[in-house]
Amino acid sequence: MSTEEKSLNFLEQIIEEDLKNGLSKDKLRFRFPPEPNGYLHVGHASAICLNFGLGIDYQSPVNLRFDDTNPAKEEQEYVDAIKKDIEWLGYQWANECYASDYFQQLYDWAVEFIKKGKAYVDSQSSEEMAKQKGTPTQVGTNSPYRNRSVEENLDLFERMKNGEFEEGTHILRAKIDMSHNNMLMRDPIMYRILKKQHHRTGNDWCIYPMYDWAHGESDYLEQISHSFCTLEFLPHRELYDWFLDQVYDETKVRPKQREFARRNLSHTVVSKRKLLQLVEEKHVNGWDDPRMSTISGMRRRGYPPMAIRNFAKTIGIAKRTNLIDVSLLEFCVREELNKTAPRVMAVLNPVKLVITNYPNGKEEWLEAENNPEEEVMTYRKVPFSKELYIEREDFQEEANKKFFRLTLGTEVRLKNAYIIKGESVIKDENGTITEIHCTYDTDSRSGSGTEASQRKVKGTIHWVSINHAISAEVRSYDRLFSNESPDGNKEIDFKEFINPNSLEIITGYVEPSLQSAKNLDQFQFQRLGYFCVDKDSSPSNLVFNKTVGLRDTWAKVESKE
Repeated sequence: MSTEEKSLNFLEQIIEEDLKNGLSKDKLRFRFPPEPNGYLHVGHASAICLNFGLGIDYQSPVNLRFDDTNPAKEEQEYVDAIKKDIEWLGYQWANECYASDYFQQLYDWAVEFIKKGKAYVDSQSSEEMAKQKGTPTQVGTNSPYRNRSVEENLDLFERMKNGEFEEGTHILRAKIDMSHNNMLMRDPIMYRILKKQHHRTGNDWCIYPMYDWAHGESDYLEQISHSFCTLEFLPHRELYDWFLDQVYDETKVRPKQREFARRNLSHTVVSKRKLLQLVEEKHVNGWDDPRMSTISGMRRRGYPPMAIRNFAKTIGIAKRTNLIDVSLLEFCVREELNKTAPRVMAVLNPVKLVITNYPNGKEEWLEAENNPEEEVMTYRKVPFSKELYIEREDFQEEANKKFFRLTLGTEVRLKNAYIIKGESVIKDENGTITEIHCTYDTDSRSGSGTEASQRKVKGTIHWVSINHAISAEVRSYDRLFSNESPDGNKEIDFKEFINPNSLEIITGYVEPSLQSAKNLDQFQFQRLGYFCVDKDSSPSNLVFNKTVGLRDTWAKVESKE
């Protein structure tokens, strides 16, 4: 990749500098290292696009490595979901790796640490350890077990591995410096006892490595050249490098950790712990609820993978954390769907319209374009008859001059069909309009053939033939949180900001071409927004999720408040 082709972000500048300083291009290797303790969210999507994007730009391999060092929280379900998300985004990893692949090597290295006096078994309680660790302004004190003999440490560590001790009785700590100004360097934990079944190694191990110990060494074993992570790991870099110092062979590539800022999204939370709370407490209907910020939730809602990739590219990589308005993500979704989604007709708030001068029993199949953005235009047939559904808000008995839809005494075009004129209404005992009666101009049919009318009117509305309409459940979504930064105030539980009106379920009517629509098929309901077939849908019970509106109506609502 030439620096002349595009402006480089600071991580790409680091790579370019390393290449100039002698790193061979064929030694470049990246990785995406998720922990399989939950489903990936939009923040992970940005990290995926970063690492796999670098792999594409530099034609270098990218490993998918699962940080599976905590069997108490990790499951195969999460591994499978993560792989599905990455593939759906359009990326392919070079190697599928696991920290558990390296458990034996990590253990062997830890034994060498003990032999060299660089690690020891500590038998303090967690409370005692917390006290002797000190504070950011006060140095720590040495553990009373810090000077155990090599022989005793080796014996205890092996017995820990063999399952002779209960959880919490012993840990293995690196012996660094209890007075270090970086608290992470104050004899960090390398291993703890966990008698939990691991989703890959079963009950082979009773001790598991901590993240800081396993992560950098896994990078080293895989010969990762650049280990990019978010800013909260900046204080960990010193420990990352210290651990590498103990095992590094100068004939091999030494991984380099560098940090970039999280890009938080407004009106969402992107903590797996908080997302899990939402699922377990049933505030949402699972990890893939379309209101969730998870990749699986965005997929189910109908977000195209390319839209998410374009969003990640648009927000870029930065050194400072900031809050990205969710409307930018929705803009990217809208831009992509405008190019790809077929146009169809649906009515979500119906009122009956009767064309009084249309022959009883007659039906026509009219030509309708599928997507005006297509390079080669394609068409479908939609049925037309005497009785139609139109949107209730597309009619007013009396309206001002700026209302260009149907009123009594005025004309409007039915999309892909005829010009009609409002004549009268029928109301129920409450004064609610139940039917609109109109007449149509028999010579005003729209289309592209010789029969097409050249008459012009200002308004066009959509419709569905009642005789052919298919009932559908439509799920319309609002922001899951009413506050733009629901976890920004640490004194208020983020769940206090859950929007009770984030899901509205209505019954609408769609044209018959949608009878055969399949899960994740995406459409523009003309004049209403973009919608996606939900996984709950079936030919006998169509279900659609509203993906995004045709414009950013939320921003307009907020500006009025």
